[in-house]
Amino acid sequence: MTTQAVSEAQASRPRSDAPGALRSQATMEIQTRQAQRLVFGRMAADGQHEIVGLLRFAAMLRPIWGGSMADDPYADWWLVKIERELMRARDQLNEMEGTVEQVLAGAPAVNVVVAQSLAPARLELNFSNPYAFHGAYLLADFDKLVRAVLTARHVGLMDLQTSERLLAQGGKQLRSAYEAAKGYRYMGATREDLVQGTAKAAKAREAMGELPQPIIAGELRAAYAPKVRGTQDADTPADATETDDAPGAPGEETV
Repeated sequence: MTTQAVSEAQASRPRSDAPGALRSQATMEIQTRQAQRLVFGRMAADGQHEIVGLLRFAAMLRPIWGGSMADDPYADWWLVKIERELMRARDQLNEMEGTVEQVLAGAPAVNVVVAQSLAPARLELNFSNPYAFHGAYLLADFDKLVRAVLTARHVGLMDLQTSERLLAQGGKQLRSAYEAAKGYRYMGATREDLVQGTAKAAKAREAMGELPQPIIAGELRAAYAPKVRGTQDADTPADATETDDAPGAPGEETV
């Protein structure tokens, strides 16, 4: 390995060959139609209720993430609730999968291998924050559960009624976690606004309710919450919008 000798004058000069911005790449495989439908979800129409999918969840996270960067305690509270729901749902899905694996292991003298798709859908994930990726991990857990349930049904180890019940319960866990991102609105209120009781704080409190004291004090934040930017930037957070749960444009969060 060679070492470049750089003089003090050279070191202080701007480098035209400095490293550029970092870019990562993440690809996800979806093997079941049940999981694929929850990538996009469904808009409410013609008497049908809305189903929040992965992309909608990721789009709703963008203003929350931006608000957290701008020291909005309401954004921090939403991230905490989202984190808790994601963890709860993953625990439930893993427990359900464990139950199905026990069923599959109970086949007498037969080694049952969980079915895999011959042509899985490959999705490129372009998300702007860790919790959108955690939403994708949750979808992968659901996809795995669906494969196990359908395998158990196919080999005669699980009846139709039981399998349909497990699939419905698994989908419900996923949708419940995604829906935790609903209801947030960026109102420009910071922790200092709440302490001083400003008009911004009053407006935010009226729209989104009271906050736990540990959130206001900054003692409780989500594990992957972003660093808070300087107060001079607090009024214009990146990715924050005035809408509470409007879906993002197709280019905002894509797979």
